[in-house]
Amino acid sequence: MNRVVVTSVSAITPLGNDVETSWQNLLAGKSGIGKITRFDTTDFATKIAGEVKDFDPTVFIGKKEARRMELFTQYAVCATKMLFESAGWAIPEEEKHRAGTVVGVGLGGLRILEEMHTKFLAKGPGRISPFFIPVMIANMAAGQVSIAAGAMGPNICTTTACASGTHGIGVAYTDIAMGRADIMVCGGSESTISVLGVAGFNAMRALSTRNDEPEKASRPFDTDRTGFVMGEGCGMLLLESLDHAKARGANILAEVAGYGASGDAYHMTSPPEDGSGMALAMAAAIREAKIDPSEVDHINAHGTSTKLNDMCETKAIKTVFGDHAYDINICANKSQMGHLLGAAGGAEAVFAVKTIAEGIIPGTINRDTPDPDCDLDVCADGPREKQVNYALSNSFGFGGTNACMLFKRFEG
Repeated sequence: MNRVVVTSVSAITPLGNDVETSWQNLLAGKSGIGKITRFDTTDFATKIAGEVKDFDPTVFIGKKEARRMELFTQYAVCATKMLFESAGWAIPEEEKHRAGTVVGVGLGGLRILEEMHTKFLAKGPGRISPFFIPVMIANMAAGQVSIAAGAMGPNICTTTACASGTHGIGVAYTDIAMGRADIMVCGGSESTISVLGVAGFNAMRALSTRNDEPEKASRPFDTDRTGFVMGEGCGMLLLESLDHAKARGANILAEVAGYGASGDAYHMTSPPEDGSGMALAMAAAIREAKIDPSEVDHINAHGTSTKLNDMCETKAIKTVFGDHAYDINICANKSQMGHLLGAAGGAEAVFAVKTIAEGIIPGTINRDTPDPDCDLDVCADGPREKQVNYALSNSFGFGGTNACMLFKRFEG
């Protein structure tokens, strides 16, 4: 098995249009959640979301090309450009067949679906754009990233609801570990802050309706949490085999230590109350790393701010870590960005890697009244400076799908 390392990260989030701005705003405890500006929310119970602000795809993509991409694809391509810009490197021609991409996308192009359906009803099938299908489909983010990076190896989209991005990283890691590729661009991208997206989650009563205080609406592990806040964005990682990274003199940010995936086999949308499926995924990642659970010192939690998820994740952490669960510093990025859905695992993995590389753990905002059922240390008092040796990033999705990535501090 090849050792796999992370050599670059990038992000576009409600906290900033690049990884460093997002990271600094995360550490500063800022919220990226505000009133929805994409459509008229008069008839909607939820009027808030974590929108990406002032995004200009033409910084990295030509205007004509950008018009033929949905936002989730634009985010993925721009983040990929930033990924290689940060690495100060491009894939050489002779290595392109050993480079691939896996991008997790949960829902794909909801907005163009809405637009084309409206046009169809008003003007008939003859007015549907020939780009409708290729712009809408979820795997187009991976396809366009493959083109942008010149990656001719595996070209895959993982669509597993809120675990999509983390599964994408896991699949990419596995391809390198097994020797199928030397280089993988991976992560997650999503943009579904749209009438159907918000209306659909409202119908499930899954979204917070704390419209008068948007910045306080996402409150993971807090007694007064009332649902998640929809977000959007992208988080991407450049993975390489250790031998490849060393050969080109890459700056290594962290090592991938393990990947775990599981299924609840329980319910369409709700996890079992004991968090058993979540625990299986965490335990699998730790087992693959061949370490004792007590060596994990940080968890970037799924932490959605929903009643059931936060309680179940807490129980799962206690199941896996026992008494050590109370010593782990946990954070929930969704308290500041909202839930990026298919992109959540990508962005949160990026921040887990940043935590290891920079020795600081972000805080969790809005945990004002601790839920007695969620009694672990979620860094509610703000960021912690600490050398993190092992960081676990959790993602759990509808359909009972669970995924966890374990990263470690790199030691040659």
